[in-house]
Amino acid sequence: SVREATGGRGVDVVLNSLAGEFIDASLRLLADGGRFLEMGKTDIRDPEHDHPDVRYHPYDLIADAGPELIGRMLAELGRLFEAGVLEPLPVRSWPLSRAREALRYLSQAKHTGKLVLDVPAPVDPDGTVLITGGTGTLGGHVAEHLVRTRHIRHLLLVSRSGLEAPGARELALRLTDLGAAVRVEAVDITDPAAVQGLIADIDPAHPLTGVIHAAGVVDDAMLPSQNPRRLARAWAAKAGAAARLHEATARLRLGMFVMFSSFASDLGTPGQANYAAANAFCDALAAHRQAAGLPGLSVAWGLWADTSGLTARLADTDLARIGRLGIKANSAEEGLALLDAACRHGHPHLLALNLDTRALAAQAVTSLPTPLRALAATGGGGRVRPTATAGAQPTDWAGRLSGLPSSEQHRLLLNLVRTQAATVLGHADASVVHADASFKDLGFDSLTAVELRNRLAAATGLRLPAALVFDHPEAAVLADHLRQQLAPGDNTVVAPGPDAPHPLLNELARVENSLSAVVVEDMDSGVVTARLESLLSKWKAMCTPPDEDNAVERLQVATADQVLEFIDTELGLS
Repeated sequence: SVREATGGRGVDVVLNSLAGEFIDASLRLLADGGRFLEMGKTDIRDPEHDHPDVRYHPYDLIADAGPELIGRMLAELGRLFEAGVLEPLPVRSWPLSRAREALRYLSQAKHTGKLVLDVPAPVDPDGTVLITGGTGTLGGHVAEHLVRTRHIRHLLLVSRSGLEAPGARELALRLTDLGAAVRVEAVDITDPAAVQGLIADIDPAHPLTGVIHAAGVVDDAMLPSQNPRRLARAWAAKAGAAARLHEATARLRLGMFVMFSSFASDLGTPGQANYAAANAFCDALAAHRQAAGLPGLSVAWGLWADTSGLTARLADTDLARIGRLGIKANSAEEGLALLDAACRHGHPHLLALNLDTRALAAQAVTSLPTPLRALAATGGGGRVRPTATAGAQPTDWAGRLSGLPSSEQHRLLLNLVRTQAATVLGHADASVVHADASFKDLGFDSLTAVELRNRLAAATGLRLPAALVFDHPEAAVLADHLRQQLAPGDNTVVAPGPDAPHPLLNELARVENSLSAVVVEDMDSGVVTARLESLLSKWKAMCTPPDEDNAVERLQVATADQVLEFIDTELGLS
């Protein structure tokens, strides 16, 4: 192609540092009288035999040219570059972590110009570290840890409330006593202009050296109740703020850029689709930054023992559900040790969990998130454990119930429902779940109701609706529903005991559960109120004793004296 481009003539000069067959190919490219300048000298040739018309010159730049000639050459090249006659060759920078890839690229001669390995900047103890959510529980722990272990002397702690946040002044005083200069600011980190101003206002004498994004907001709801408002709220504080910080610091030479993510993005947690998505963005942003040669780390945390703004809402049932994933709460010391280990590891996205593999092994593998199933099957020891739950298949309930009396079928399924309900609520004893107790009164909410549905579906192999617990709000009622699904040929209705509630009360309990789970802002509450009041009015009319005279009818046939007596006695007027 070079011969074709030059009309068959070839080139005048070849500057060579190659060897082997590449030298032969380069020699063939030279026109008659061309010069072959050999600077590599790893495969010296004698071209007089095959290329007598080529001038072949092995040379050494320093020894042959000398300092004076090299100086004149550089000066002339400088003038030519300034005049625009010559353009510098391109320079491509590779992060040091990708040195193997860069050297492979170089060996394949795919580049033009220079390849440069960029050594990452360390965290400068005299620089400034910015911590979002810095006045919160985790932000405070991290700030003290940086001062104590990395000897950071300048901290910029950011939160919505600034110094007005609970404990913020005490935290600043503790850090000052440790020798750090602390600045606490109230800033909306979802606002691009506010973030740009925050970064620009950092003292140039102590430039920004690190960012730790620990802020976040949760707005939990099951998928049918998720909406753009909820997504925007969770997204802005976590993903949106991370993007703003990335943009504002893109041209700065940082030593670290750490984002606090959540196991929700890797393992999934009920009711947190919006929060999981926001954290997944942070995980991807960390990978993107590292690929671009920038520091980037997203740490997906499990559960911290110290209560924070995000975990204060967790009830005992929530903690029990997290515990069934094998996730144990880590102390502040354990969490900070995990943070240090993650920073040393080098991978852009890491899970930081205090994982109890024994608890995992006690769960049915199919009930666990996919990333944890291998750990559950091996118990963390690397070998598959032959446990009853590992790879367990649903019980053949249809076969088990076949031929049994209806009462026995109901008893077996009731035990199943009570046992699973107790597990979801974090109880070891199924007796705490009474057959006629409302699931709502037992402490079930929309999240735990879905978990109970999932566990019953896994145990029975049935496809069960998400609203199962709301539609069948008591253990006995739910057991009977399962019996009808698993033993459809036996339509015998199990007679309720003497203390069993009337079916109408079960329906009212279902309505009550539905009302408790609904988000009032998402619907026309006035319509619901009017419908309930109308039903109540009809019910009261139905409950009027048949022998009680209707007031209207009495007034129609009453005399004047009787009307006055009615007003006085019935309406309390005189």
